[in-house]
Amino acid sequence: MFKGDRLKAEKVAKGLTQKELGDIVGITKAAICYYEKSKRNPSLENIIDFIQIFGVTADYFLGTDTMINTVTDDSFKVTTMSKEEVLFIEELRKDKFVYNVLLEDARRKAELIKKKIG
Repeated sequence: MFKGDRLKAEKVAKGLTQKELGDIVGITKAAICYYEKSKRNPSLENIIDFIQIFGVTADYFLGTDTMINTVTDDSFKVTTMSKEEVLFIEELRKDKFVYNVLLEDARRKAELIKKKIG
């Protein structure tokens, strides 16, 4: 099911109105309203348009990912992760020692793992 609330959030973040977004995609303001309220699902072509306009993945609009909010140096960023990535992190967290060791210097640890298995 298409996540209309995510479409609305992206539209607002870009400073677009429903009419402006509809004009870009070639559909009516009413269609955008229905999509945002999750009363209708957009066509595949419209989903592709939204992906290109907002620079997000299909998983994001279809809700098959997880949104991760990060704040660094007074900046805010939203990242998406697949359910598999979230499951991987949850499994790592079960072993607190391994999880903490990997977090100490994540880039360096990733390089070591690549060398070991690669």
